[in-house]
Amino acid sequence: MAGFFSRLKQGLSRSSARLGAVFTHRRLDDAALEELEDELIAADLGPAIAERVIENFRRSRFGKDVTSDEIRDALAHEISQVLNPVAQPFTIDTNHKPHVVLVVGVNGVGKTTTIGKMARHYSEDGKKVMLVAGDTFRAAAAEQLDVWAKRSNVPVIAGKHGADAAGLAFDGLKRATEEKADLLLIDTAGRLHNKSALMEELAKIIRVMRKFDETAPHSVLLVLDATTGQNAIEQVRVFRELVNVTGLIVTKLDGSARGGIVVALAEQFGLPVHLVGVGEQVEDLRPFSAEDYARGLVGGDSDLAARLVETGQETENP
Repeated sequence: MAGFFSRLKQGLSRSSARLGAVFTHRRLDDAALEELEDELIAADLGPAIAERVIENFRRSRFGKDVTSDEIRDALAHEISQVLNPVAQPFTIDTNHKPHVVLVVGVNGVGKTTTIGKMARHYSEDGKKVMLVAGDTFRAAAAEQLDVWAKRSNVPVIAGKHGADAAGLAFDGLKRATEEKADLLLIDTAGRLHNKSALMEELAKIIRVMRKFDETAPHSVLLVLDATTGQNAIEQVRVFRELVNVTGLIVTKLDGSARGGIVVALAEQFGLPVHLVGVGEQVEDLRPFSAEDYARGLVGGDSDLAARLVETGQETENP
């Protein structure tokens, strides 16, 4: 896990670099607090979190000299308090066989790659996994999913370009049930520019699957690209209108200067954040850890957790 934290910290380095400018030994006066608040908002933590952090600083440390570590630790604590409730690992519900997961998100966020990585992880964990190439409008999607399927030695149900995604989902669910699969991952199109058509397609996929299993899908995971910053908030709003989103996966943290967006999402929606991605390799998609993320976002080191324990911060409730 230490290796993953290093990659996470490196991935968030563009975000932490912005904040690093204010992590200096200084007196916390009005000017310093205003500067820190501006940087928190610029890092996409959102105004609500920025205001909370600043008010806590103002209440407890105003007018005092503080070290860079004290500022960093206090900020990491505030961030982890927001993130702890949403840091929930994705688990397969064994009451359903298969556990059906509908993966949604706009084009380009990494849905297909994420599905491939999840398939690899769970198949290596001994689970029987099947895939459905439900994004039939993007020609490369089915081919990309097929490559991942071959790597993981898992079957993929695919059709021709423009095929009926709902029909593929139905066939996939039927086959996965017959073959007693543990997990069925369904890729979907992400044409947000045509919201009504996307809504109709997702609704049809769910409606048709429920003719076979009235409880499906059991999870609806929304994949978000961290580099889009505040636009991710709008994507959550839109997809929650289209489907019952049950959890989030945040990708491309390795290329983002807007890592604070995860904090803003947690504050605004409270949806579980199951997984985060910091690279192209299978091992670069990992369960979301609030503490690791908070440390990485402020440029913290591996000793930060120990300092939080010493001060009793990690056990406090939000």
